[in-house]
Order: sequence, then C-alpha cells, then structure tokens
Amino acid sequence: MKRGFYTIMAAQFFSSLADNALFVAAVELLRSGGAPRWQGAALVPMFALFYVILAPWVGAFADSRPKGRVMFISNAIKIVGCVLMLFGGHPILAYAVVGLGAAAYSPAKYGILTELLPPSQLVKANGWIEGLTIGSIILGVVLGGQLLGQRLAPWLLSFDLPGVDTGIDTPPEAAIATLILVYAIAAAFNLRIPHTGVEMRPMPVNKMTLLADFWRCNSRLWRDRLGQISLATTTLFWGVSGNMRFIVLAWAAAALGYGTTQAASLVGVVALGTAAGAVWASMKVRLDRAIGVLPLGVLMGLLLTAMVLIHHLWLAVPFLVALGALGGYIVVPMNALLQHRGHNLMGAGRSIAVQNFNEQACILGLGALYSLMMGVGLHAFTAILLFGGVVVLSMLAIMAWHRHNLRRYPVEVEQLLTLARSDRTHG
Repeated sequence: MKRGFYTIMAAQFFSSLADNALFVAAVELLRSGGAPRWQGAALVPMFALFYVILAPWVGAFADSRPKGRVMFISNAIKIVGCVLMLFGGHPILAYAVVGLGAAAYSPAKYGILTELLPPSQLVKANGWIEGLTIGSIILGVVLGGQLLGQRLAPWLLSFDLPGVDTGIDTPPEAAIATLILVYAIAAAFNLRIPHTGVEMRPMPVNKMTLLADFWRCNSRLWRDRLGQISLATTTLFWGVSGNMRFIVLAWAAAALGYGTTQAASLVGVVALGTAAGAVWASMKVRLDRAIGVLPLGVLMGLLLTAMVLIHHLWLAVPFLVALGALGGYIVVPMNALLQHRGHNLMGAGRSIAVQNFNEQACILGLGALYSLMMGVGLHAFTAILLFGGVVVLSMLAIMAWHRHNLRRYPVEVEQLLTLARSDRTHG
C-alpha cells in the first residue's frame, strides 16, 4: 500500500471514533433530559438526512478539489454540530449537522481509494478501511459509554477554566466536549493526506445542473448488471446496520437490563465481529467472485431474528460476534465491486455519492420506521423480528435478481466479470 493510504486510515479512525462516541453521548443526553424514547431512535435517521438531501452535490464537490481538503472541511462541520449540541441546540438537530459533515466526508474518503490505488488493491484496501472503521466503532461506542460512566465522568467534570463558566455540568456534556478534541485530531491528519495527482472536475456554475447529472448517474449504476446487485446489497446492509446501534442498546436494556454504559459495550461486540469478517474477506474474496457472498446475507437475517431468544451475556457475546462477522464478510467485497463499477461508469466521487444516497435513504426509512414503532409503544423484540425478516426476504430477492440477469443477459454479465478479473490481475 502507498504511504498516503495510512494517513487516510488514521484520519478515518479518529473521525469515526468520535462519530460513534457522540451517538452514545447524544442518546444519554436525551435520556437524562427526559426525552421520549422515539427521540433516541430518531438520532439515526437524522444523521442520515443530509446524506440523502445533498447526495446530488457532495460527490461533485469531492471530485472538484483535493479530497484531503474536503475531509478537513467535513470534520470542521462535525465540530460545529458538537458545539451546537453542547450549548443549547436540540440534540437531534445538532446531530443532523454532524451528519452533514459526514455526508461530505464519505465520498472523499472512499473516492480517494480509487485515485490512490489500482483496482487490484481495492478489495484489500476496503477490507482495511472497513476493518479500521469498525474497530473505531468498537472503541467509539465503548469510549462513549466510559465517558458517561462513574469513573471518567466525575474526573472530566472536575476540570474548570479559571473565571469562565463553561456551562458543562453533566456527564453527557463533558463527553461531547472531549469529543471535539478527537474531531480536531482527525482534522489534523486530513491536512497531511497527499494529493493524488488526479485531475479535478470543477463544479458547474449552475449547481442545479448537478441534480440531473446525479439522477443520470444513479440510473446508470442501477442499470449496470453487476452494479445493481452490489448496490442493492450494500443498501440493505447499511440500512439495517445503521440502525443496529440503537437496536442493540434497546435489546440490551430489554433482554439483559443494561444501562447505556454497559449496552454500549455490546454494540462494540457486534462491530468487533464485523471487523474480523471484513479483514477475512479482504484476504479471501476476489473482486470477480464478490457475488458469491450473497447467500450469507440470508443467514445474517436469520441470525438477526434469533436475537430475541438471547437472554444471557455468555450467549450474547459470541452470538453478536458471529452476526457482525457475517456482515463484514458480505459488505467488503460488495463495496469493492460497487466502487469498481462506479469508477468505470462515472468517476469515484459521483459513484460514492450515489451509493451513499441509496444506503442512507434506506437508513432513513428504516430508522423512521423504528422511531414510529417506539412512538406507538412496540417492544424492541418486535422491531428486531421485523428487521430480520426484511433482511431475509430482501436477500432472497437480490439473489433471484442476479439469477435472472445470468439467464437473460449472460454475455453482458460475463463481460463485466471478465473486466473485474482483468483489473484484479493487471491493475
């Protein structure tokens, strides 16, 4: 791997670490303030909101300037969201601002991989990036829980600036203030990401023309015989996993009687399995054989429904690790295949923006559904069963879709697989 790849990894680690710790702090900020349960669940779709709204523009923005600079600007926006949350802004709205920064960050983070590395290294690079990202999720949710816990929270609250009333008086507020520093570390790494030498694509003077361009790109990727399958799979995976953080928190409270600090550790357990699965896939799955992981998605959905049967910690830990590992093993080759097709069809930044739009729209829709279920008083177990059923049925439909493509368009599919095989060998 090129040296700049490791700088990208460091920047991504600290930014994702703060994102996930902030989610736990925001949940506790709402809970301690007496907010209704649905507002905690609403944090997930609100984070996804700007991914969906700004999708036509963020990809072109990432392609218009050095991606390290784009990532720096994005982390600065996340800091603004933290400050709003810290000093009186409603946590849901402030978290949406953090989501705005994340929406701009993602096309640059993934797009730079296709600029910096040859296609032959994309699965490996995705494995390391996803593994590191999920490692940061593990540490992030654990960090968020510990910042709220009985050991660290009093210590953080004991810090005072002479003559200045910061207004930071509760453990969630102290946690959020600490996470501003983590975002600042990520921004410092962003400034050291090297230029790749790829020619920038200036944004048009009339920014609304990007809307039509985005929908053309979206349609083009959905019409591609391999792109549509990988996009459907990653859309489903992230739609479910994006909501899993809150679902696991709710499940741990219902099944094990855990509070926020203890439940946050179990979110990290799922992420630990995902990281292991992601790294394993990066070593075992070739780009031209990525489609072969689809049946594992059905098994993942079945395991998800089985969560309702788990009521003991000694069973929960290995079960959650296995559930996460299946997800990681599926998403890495699917992400790599999607990036490969998107880069060939329309360019890195635009293809990632299309991917983010579809994935975050799924997160938004499923998150809104889960918030509604919380609002009407349904049990957490009911939501888990519904989510698992969606995964099973959707994966069966995607597999049937691919079989249809193989029967009706065998020459086209084989040509695309040959291209992937060629890029893997000669890239």
